[in-house]
Amino acid sequence: MNSSGPLQGYRIIEMASKGPGPLCGMLLADMGAEVIRVERPGTQADVKASREASSVINRNRRSVTLDLKQPLARSAMLRMVATSDALIEGFRPGVMERLALGPADCLRANRRLVYGRVTGWGQTGPLALRAGHDINFLGLTGALHAIGPRDGAPVPPLNLVADYGGGAMFLAYGLVCGLLEAKASGQGQVIDVAMTDAVASLMTAIHGLHNAQLWEDQRGSNLLDGGASFYGVHETRDGKFMAVGPIEPAFFAEFLRRLDLPASEFADRMNRVNWAKQGHLVRVAFRQKTRAEWELVFSEGDACVTPVLSLSEAPQHPHNVARGTFTQLDGVAQPAVAPRFSRTPGRLRSTPPKPGADGREVLQSLGFTASEIEQMLAGAQARGRNVDHEIALPEIMKEIAARSQ
Repeated sequence: MNSSGPLQGYRIIEMASKGPGPLCGMLLADMGAEVIRVERPGTQADVKASREASSVINRNRRSVTLDLKQPLARSAMLRMVATSDALIEGFRPGVMERLALGPADCLRANRRLVYGRVTGWGQTGPLALRAGHDINFLGLTGALHAIGPRDGAPVPPLNLVADYGGGAMFLAYGLVCGLLEAKASGQGQVIDVAMTDAVASLMTAIHGLHNAQLWEDQRGSNLLDGGASFYGVHETRDGKFMAVGPIEPAFFAEFLRRLDLPASEFADRMNRVNWAKQGHLVRVAFRQKTRAEWELVFSEGDACVTPVLSLSEAPQHPHNVARGTFTQLDGVAQPAVAPRFSRTPGRLRSTPPKPGADGREVLQSLGFTASEIEQMLAGAQARGRNVDHEIALPEIMKEIAARSQ
């Protein structure tokens, strides 16, 4: 697979998992790293489901299926480890150790290996072995409490904050930091990414404001959580929405002018006491026109007002089109590679592989004979017919869609 990007030359093993691991693998692969995704044996239904939904996150990889309970397959893993720079795993604590592929085992095979572990609760602590999802990790850090309307329940921000902003991004950041350090020291190390730790870190600025008594510990009551009329979302006449954020005085003055509201009604706009009344005026104003009409009103100038676009609308917006924010590969629409490098840009190189598609090629490159390769692949297929996995997210989504028709 031809590569390009600032991580070209690095080889990373990704243990197939859910949540943050796949996005981290995608980010590193998009930047040119050779990422080999090691799949567990699965049924054809698992494979079909993974191909039908959300598989674009597995792009730019090679894939090998190994039954790691086989001694020969474990030997293949350790050979792969010996020739790799990093490993990503997202299982509960102890799973890799039970497979004899934990940090101690892998670092014996390659002392320079950066071993990245991502879980919700971390490798230690009273909740370390408990199940959980993004929403649980948000709940324990204070982040979920802070998101939503003042007079309503907290609102889950998709799974963007803990799984992806916390887990995937902090794992990618940690791995790159570890790779830089290993290059200097010649020694690898273990990176323990807990989504609870990461979300707490993302909330640092908010905690700082709260410590300084500049942030009320009640959602919908602050500058950046929808409490202020000039930083939030307002409904238009046709039931759509505009995103509003003119915090600075000059931007706010233009906002009022284009909204045709009197500045005198907003003279003391930084006083929370006035936010309910001022918010009512802004909401009433926005309901006078459709979203398309407001887009035209705010199409020029610096009032910091933009439409709230749907998933299907976003790729068509002129700015996103001009920058190529979204792209297609083999007819499949998806977000493009980010961030952008001037000299060594990452790129889309390949579509998501079928699970195990590159098994023979990968195993052959590790020096296994044809008979050994056939033995490993046959063992993985046999185990796949009997294994009982946790239900994958694409399967759950597919069931919901089918039952909703």
